[in-house]
Amino acid sequence: MNTTANTTWTDICPVNDLTPNAGICALYNEQQVAIFLCKQTNNVYAIANYDPFGKANVLSRGIIGSTQDITYVASPLYKQRFNLSTGECLDSEDHKLKTFDVRIENDHVQLKEAS
Repeated sequence: MNTTANTTWTDICPVNDLTPNAGICALYNEQQVAIFLCKQTNNVYAIANYDPFGKANVLSRGIIGSTQDITYVASPLYKQRFNLSTGECLDSEDHKLKTFDVRIENDHVQLKEAS
């Protein structure tokens, strides 16, 4: 089995640790990741927790919303909205967050670097 960082899934937490429409912060490969369970789409998303506008690791505390079929998190600091699927900032095309592939396996949330 190939165990490089790009092909290995890493257990992050039990799926029961997630609260619908709220985020949690997890440490993955020495970086903070914001993980969200969106009730409307029934999807789990993972993005970098670092808010490039507020310069702080706070996005896991943001508010989930949607516009034009795009699910986003709004930063709790200056309210910029980030697409949870792509990491793109809806309010400034100059900013994009790192995203992570997410899956549920054996009742655990697992992450790997997005390709």
